[in-house]
Amino acid sequence: MARDTIDDTPLASVDVLAAYLAEGSKPQSAFRLGTEHEKFGFYTRDLSPVPYEGETGIGAILKAMQARLGWEPIMDGENIIGLAGGSGQGAISIEPGGQFELSGAALATLHETATETLKHMQMLKEICDPLGISFLMVGGSPLWRLEETPRMPKSRYDIMTRYMPKVGSKGLDMMYRSSTIQVNLDFSSEADMRRKMRVSMKLQSLATALFAASPFTNGRPNGFQSWRGDIWSDTDNQRAGLLPFTFQPDFCFGDYVNWALDVPMYFVVRDGRYHDCTHVTFRQFMNGALKGALAAWQPTMGDWTNHLSTLFPDVRLKRFLEMRGADNGPESHIPALSAFWVGLLYDDAALASADELTSGWDFEAVSALRASVPTAGLKAKIDGRSLLEIARDVVAISRSGLKNRNLLNGKGEDETLYLAPLDTILEKGRTLAEEMLAHYHGDWNGSVKPVFDAYRY
Repeated sequence: MARDTIDDTPLASVDVLAAYLAEGSKPQSAFRLGTEHEKFGFYTRDLSPVPYEGETGIGAILKAMQARLGWEPIMDGENIIGLAGGSGQGAISIEPGGQFELSGAALATLHETATETLKHMQMLKEICDPLGISFLMVGGSPLWRLEETPRMPKSRYDIMTRYMPKVGSKGLDMMYRSSTIQVNLDFSSEADMRRKMRVSMKLQSLATALFAASPFTNGRPNGFQSWRGDIWSDTDNQRAGLLPFTFQPDFCFGDYVNWALDVPMYFVVRDGRYHDCTHVTFRQFMNGALKGALAAWQPTMGDWTNHLSTLFPDVRLKRFLEMRGADNGPESHIPALSAFWVGLLYDDAALASADELTSGWDFEAVSALRASVPTAGLKAKIDGRSLLEIARDVVAISRSGLKNRNLLNGKGEDETLYLAPLDTILEKGRTLAEEMLAHYHGDWNGSVKPVFDAYRY
């Protein structure tokens, strides 16, 4: 996330919180998609991670991009920590370990997403090649130990770093050593949100398997296809994972609000300063828990918006839905992830088919699937079928949805072309992680270092 929200509108009651989410509803003709992706910067001379400081650090890269783009710098004290583009151009931010993130603009087509990604990566390459820096496109840091991973000077990350070990065993790995692709999608109504949330929550583990690309940690195989997926099994289970109430037929905005209210907060921002609020839930905050601790103790809409951004379910609800299950991978995987979900969720017939396919999957079955996928990948099973079999059906549904959109590029190609990386995985019957492991045990001669050449941009 590039910037925390400042909105001093007072929160008079809990009722306005659900209304805030509902205001995200828009007609289907106005649906857009926003794609985000993170990547690990490294020095090509020795494969070491890129720190924030110095003439060849993350801060210097941000300043160079700001000079080229003309975007507004986002500051935390004296440190530049991101860039905000005007008029819906997206944003650039840094994750805790220096993962460099593009939060893409809200775009109408996948063709625009592919172009946006290409332009971003080309600019980053032009800036970073002279600095001896490249970027690794995988889902988990394959070589660096946690203690040698840089830490970015961002106040909210300081609070999270102190808090994570109190609530789970893998939160610091999530922050500092994981990398993802995410797509953000719209809904037209509460009923449409409900159906999309239900389908995408059930299928998120399928996305984890299809995009699995984090089989190495600390310079050796870690036993997982998606180590990043396993990290989420014990990061902070109060705010992460599957949400049981989304499996209920009458799930509504209010249910999400009631869950979010009882999740501990991370912070509030007052006069540019971050205050650690991990000791109270948002409901307690609404009930005056910070009175006496802060001069401006009354909750605001900005506080609520920021709190929503600190929740980590597999599908996150804001004024849109965020698909959060995928590892990062090669550049082609970025529009592929967006294509997968757009095809499923933005065509009525495809959404109905996906809903029907998963209709018999209850919370317990999906939970069991989620637990097995990081290790088993496409060999994991649900409802008596392997995910490889199911993936072939689901990708076919997505393809039909993209065909029905019939949005063409300048060459007359529709959006199904972005599913090509998934077609390759399904044809081979093995994930990118399995390909990496085969190389590790073969021509890489038991070293993970070749991954920095094979999967760099």
